[in-house]
Parts: sequence; structure tokens; C-alpha cells
Amino acid sequence: MGKSYRFPLLVAFGTCLSLLSVAGVAYADDTLDGNAQNSEPGPTGNSSPNGTISASASGVAFDLSKNGSGTSVGPVTSTTSWTPPPCWYAPKYTPAQLQAYLEPIWEADSTGYEWDATQRDRYVNGHPYKGFNKDKADKGYWWDSYVDESFPPGWNKCDKPIFWVDKGDAPPADIENAVTPEILAELAYKEIRVPSTKVALAPADKTKVNLPTWAWLDGAEFKPVSVTASVPVLGITATTTAEPVSLKIEPGTSDAVTYPASGVCEISNGSIGEAYSKGKADETPPCGVKYLRSSGTGSYQLKATITWKIHWTGTGTPRKNLPDGTFGATQDVTVQEIQSVNR
Repeated sequence: MGKSYRFPLLVAFGTCLSLLSVAGVAYADDTLDGNAQNSEPGPTGNSSPNGTISASASGVAFDLSKNGSGTSVGPVTSTTSWTPPPCWYAPKYTPAQLQAYLEPIWEADSTGYEWDATQRDRYVNGHPYKGFNKDKADKGYWWDSYVDESFPPGWNKCDKPIFWVDKGDAPPADIENAVTPEILAELAYKEIRVPSTKVALAPADKTKVNLPTWAWLDGAEFKPVSVTASVPVLGITATTTAEPVSLKIEPGTSDAVTYPASGVCEISNGSIGEAYSKGKADETPPCGVKYLRSSGTGSYQLKATITWKIHWTGTGTPRKNLPDGTFGATQDVTVQEIQSVNR
């Protein structure tokens, strides 16, 4: 289970106090391991037979069964300034659950009479809600905020008090980042994991000055991956897919030439680059590097970065694009000072 923090955060607004809805906040990464399906039901709206909503770290169910797996996988980084939502709103409580959550806080007298009275007025006395909306128990859900536990910029902007939404209705227009298929797609983007980008080289461990070095990636490892996010009680879902499109090689020194000259090797027929085979020593590699100077007693840090084209589809939504993502890694390349090579 994910962390659940039950404490009120009070902020002064003139002469009254308002509760930022971080009480009971849960964090997106608490239940995600990046390698297997997340079966946590959560307030994605999975109502149990007794009419409750189970607690979840993100308010969203993630299917990670088609994601990248293994010890070398990592998250993609957007090629633009765009980032996934730092906070969002989703169903969290039934009327009975909200009552069970709020009443102990009021009874503890830790938040002060004025705040307690304001909250009772809001959720019990009919301004605007009455009796925790128990008369509408089967007609909607109480929504609250969720936060990315890495606390990126903007994580604390989802500060609206807990609010009610009838089934089939859209959240109030002033609620930013209320969960939708698009928000689900963006949250799924954050959970995408892709393989390491260590490239195969020929020559392998050590290369020579002025000798073209072939570079390639195992095409079997570089295939599309996807994550599906859903909120079952709302009947919405979105699948975000990442597909590898190119490899960028940065030799780690300006004394080098890349193939092609841009250093960007496009994917072709499911492969990136071409594996070296005997008899090709005089050919120019479709993807590779030629070092013009020895690395001396050390080595160069060759960086290989894959660009992934990312798109999504969701409930009632045709395919749409999200910003490309990249994932890179460096590896040591030793270059020896041998000016001529016998073939």
C-alpha cells in the first residue's frame, strides 16, 4: 500500500482558515514498480461490495504488463519543457468514507473551532453539501487531490477543497488537472520505462585511430512499450506508447567523425545500425564513429541516446502525440594510436 498522510494544512485567508486538500494525499510512485501490472484497485473507483473505495497511491490504476522491464530500464525525458502533471484530482471517497475521514479530525480539536465549523458547514450543514451527500451515495463520488511524490514544481497547486461530482458529470470548470483520458495519458508517460542504450561496437573493447567503428543496437530489445492508465468508476482509460525512432551518438571528443555526419542513426526495419560482419572492414558503417586522436591512457565517454516517439489513445479519443522522450547512457571507448591497419 502507498503512504497515506492524514494531517490538515492550514492556510490563512483573511479572517478565516481554509483546508488545502492534502489530508490523506497519496503519491503516485508508492505502488508502482515499473515491471509488473499494478493490481491495486484504488479510488480509481473500484467500489467494493460494502460500498467503499479502496485507498490507492495515485487515484489511477496502471497496467505495466507491456512496459519495459529488467534492471537496465529507465524513464524517458521529454525533449521539450513539457512535464507530466505534478498533481491531479480523481475520485477518492464515498460519502461514508469522507465522514469517517473528517469527523475524527474535527473531534480532535487540533484544527481549531473556526476551521472545524467552516468544514461542517461545507460538508454537513448544506453550504453547499448536506450530510456528506449520503442521500446521493450511489450517484457520485467525492474527489480530492493526488501528488507526484517526487514533488516537482507545481506539486502543491492542487489545493481545492474536497468536492463532489455526480456520475456522468464533468468536474467543475475551475478544477485544473481533473482526471480525463488526456491526464491519464500524461500520467502514464511518467511510468514508461525503456531499455538501456549501451551500443554494440566493432572493434569491441578497443578501437584504433582513423578506423571506422561500427555501432548498432539489438533490434529485439528496442520495440514499442506501453502503459495503460484507467479510472474504472469513471469508465475512462488511456494507453501511452513509446516507439524507438533513432539513436544519437556523441563520441565524447571533438576529435572524431560520426556516421552519418549528424550522429543520428535512424531506425530501419526494426534495427538501429548494422552489426559488423567479416569482410566489411573497408566499408563505411551506416551507424558508427571514427576517432581521430588516441584516448591516451584513458578512454572517451561515448554517449548513446535513443529518441522515442510517444503517442496515446484513450476513451473517446483518437491517436494523439505527446512530446518525444529520450533515454541515454555512456560507455568507455579506448582508442589506440595506430595509424595503419592491416586488413
